[in-house]
Amino acid sequence: MAPFDPRVTAARDDFAAKELEGTVSARRYVEGSVYEIAEPQAPVWAEPRPDASLVTEALKGERVVIYDRNAEGFAWGQLVADNYVGWLPDHALGPPGPSATHKVSASRTLAFPAPSIKLPPIEALPFGARVIILGIDGRMAITSTNLYVPVPHLKPVRENETDFVEVAERFLGAPYLWGGKTVLGLDCSGLVQVALTACGAACPRDSDMQEAALGEPVRADAYSDLRRGDLMFWKGHVAIVRDRATLLHANAFHMAVAIEPIADAIKRIGESGSDVTMVKRLMRQRPE
Repeated sequence: MAPFDPRVTAARDDFAAKELEGTVSARRYVEGSVYEIAEPQAPVWAEPRPDASLVTEALKGERVVIYDRNAEGFAWGQLVADNYVGWLPDHALGPPGPSATHKVSASRTLAFPAPSIKLPPIEALPFGARVIILGIDGRMAITSTNLYVPVPHLKPVRENETDFVEVAERFLGAPYLWGGKTVLGLDCSGLVQVALTACGAACPRDSDMQEAALGEPVRADAYSDLRRGDLMFWKGHVAIVRDRATLLHANAFHMAVAIEPIADAIKRIGESGSDVTMVKRLMRQRPE
């Protein structure tokens, strides 16, 4: 059978998802069960242990199809939004409820037990987390779990951002974290995925997937023609062009989301042995 990408294919040596029968080889095929991420954010690990490599994160309200659970409290499954596969903590999963009505539009917000900001918060919700809002009490929105979230920090789920570069800029200074997707830490491709998702654009998780799937190629030597919103790729890395002179990226050199002159980034990364592999142009962005 044809090879498959294990990052986005629910298949292991011992079993595979039932819908993959006839596509991938496995000893048995199993039906999955749909769950919802019940905690503000959940790690997705490469292996069933908390010190394993973090491959991505799932945010509150996301759906995940679970195919395997073990006695140590880990569940193996596939995220519905981007098909990423990995191990999650069992305690982060809950039953799927009605569709979310709102999403967090602040870089991070707090959920309180009552409509008072003087009380200790119960949760800290990341940008992009999804919640069900049942009503409004003053300037606080009441969630389906009876928590209170500031109204200015929420948007209806169908109300998309319009400038993904501006969304990415909100994460300036956030620490670099391999596999991360929140202001507490994120990596280069996580930043791109979070920003594009906020604009209603489907985006795969990793930089090589993004390079293959997003936009149209721009001549790699045409740096004078770079436009706001172009994506610049190196092997294993992606950066967002802000304007003709600067780019924005989560990177391990600064260990943060940082703005850097394009020429400096190309020179610095080139000196480490990696040249630009592709520039991709996505949607029309607002004028510079």
